[in-house]
Amino acid sequence: MVFDLHGEKNMSPIVGILYSAVKENSDRLKLITDGMSQEEVDYKGPNNEYNSTAQLIKHLTYVDLNWVYRIKGERLPDSLKEQYGSMQDEDGRLPMVKGKALNTLLSEYDGVLIMLKDACTQLTDADLNKVVTFGHGEEKQATIRWGLWHMADHNRYHQAHINQLRKWYQEQ
Repeated sequence: MVFDLHGEKNMSPIVGILYSAVKENSDRLKLITDGMSQEEVDYKGPNNEYNSTAQLIKHLTYVDLNWVYRIKGERLPDSLKEQYGSMQDEDGRLPMVKGKALNTLLSEYDGVLIMLKDACTQLTDADLNKVVTFGHGEEKQATIRWGLWHMADHNRYHQAHINQLRKWYQEQ
């Protein structure tokens, strides 16, 4: 098997490759969470002090949803903010998620990826240079190109946390 990133047929070349990196990491997320029980999905590590897999997937979903709307050049609708939650709780931590099924969490994430795919079909490679704002107070700036790369990188970053949680869960 040869691993490669291939763009989508209906996307410009660089957009397609960046989208494919996001998609590849989404597929990997499904592989590393396959077979998790509800107890494991909700497990918060030794001493109950870390973010659970459920919290991390919900976080990835919400962050990526925000990026989809930045890419589209639109404000995230309040209805989606309510549906997908907030970025942080009142203590500045990831909001608590407990009892939400893994397949539901992944299905919601898939819905965001469908929105991303649609947004990417509208982009040209030149559009990747457009600068958007992000951050908790929209205080940071990045190109759309960086945003797409960040979506893939951010997913992979939290996959490492999920892998660690799985290891701890199996050792208990």
